[in-house]
Amino acid sequence: MADDFFTKPILNFPYEYPARHWELDDKGQPTQKLVEQRRRAEFITPIPKPKKRKGAEKQSQLFEFEELDAISSSDQRYDPTPIINELRTSVGQWRKLPNPSDWLVTPETARLLQHWRHHPFNGVRPFFCQVETVETAIWLTEVAPNSANRAANFCNI
Repeated sequence: MADDFFTKPILNFPYEYPARHWELDDKGQPTQKLVEQRRRAEFITPIPKPKKRKGAEKQSQLFEFEELDAISSSDQRYDPTPIINELRTSVGQWRKLPNPSDWLVTPETARLLQHWRHHPFNGVRPFFCQVETVETAIWLTEVAPNSANRAANFCNI
């Protein structure tokens, strides 16, 4: 069986929605299976286990990120990934609305979004991740405050 994860690591076109990814097992290792959906935001930190040796416990403490995180404590850990995934879902649903009058944005923002989404760029064009970043900022500043239902759903994470 070919090791496609390493021979074909890039699966998506940079100008389009990332529609598939390589599956990783619970240890963060590739399973060689393609998943036909966007990867959920997760913290994946591949740190090899240290060899057993004197002071190994002390060495493992170097990777305790909670000590650097002013929000987390030994009783609770701050994990922003559920918020990121819910925000991606909300922005994705909003992005699919075909009618600009349903976007709940200013006319200037609607023209900008239509340009990014439909303009046939000849030269340098923005990557999907760049457009998505701006769309997220627009959704948070213009759409969520103007849509009580969506904002309420987002705030109940």
